[in-house]
Amino acid sequence: MFDPAMSRCSRLVKPAASPLRSAAQALGVILATTLVTSAVTALTLAMALTLASARPARAAEAPTPLTALLIIDIQDFYFPGGALPLVEPEAASANAAKLLAQARAVGRPVIHVGHNAKAGRGFHADVAPRDNEFVVMKDDINAFLKTDLQSILQGAGFRRLVVCGMQTHMCVEAATRAAHDLGYEVLVVGDACATRDLKHGDTTVPAAQVHAATLATIDGAYGKVVSMDEALAALR
Repeated sequence: MFDPAMSRCSRLVKPAASPLRSAAQALGVILATTLVTSAVTALTLAMALTLASARPARAAEAPTPLTALLIIDIQDFYFPGGALPLVEPEAASANAAKLLAQARAVGRPVIHVGHNAKAGRGFHADVAPRDNEFVVMKDDINAFLKTDLQSILQGAGFRRLVVCGMQTHMCVEAATRAAHDLGYEVLVVGDACATRDLKHGDTTVPAAQVHAATLATIDGAYGKVVSMDEALAALR
């Protein structure tokens, strides 16, 4: 017998979903998500590699050239009581002594240049050479002229010189110009150099102006004028 009530119930109740079917659907969602994530990751990696290859390669840093300290003519005759006293040579000599101490502390080579003057050859006590340090004596303004300075530098492979000494406008400048022309990198320590007043006709040029004008001529043309801090760093 047909029962209308039962017929309506059968239409209202839907069959329950199969557990296996639900698991399959969940697995499909997981797989789809994984594939999308992998694709995004691969695309990101490809873009990163493309950008990296497009950047120019960074040039390798040049090695620091072998450096020596060159102390020029810090001799007794340039100090008070000497044959040709300079203006404030003590301050320059004290700074040169600091450079010398730094070079010795790290085993940096030192070359002492002295002038064979009639007033004497003695080096000032602040920078007196040690037995294991080079000493070059000269008869001319240019420390490279008729001396073995170039042979010493070439033989040891020096390519950079930290220069200080006396007089700024004479032997220091002459050595700097010659070293530049021979291919050396030259760092001139202005605060470790000294000079004197000069006269031209009726005009007296104060030592400070002679010193400044000489350093201005050197800087950027024959070498680089550096501070004490920069020089000490170069000698480390």
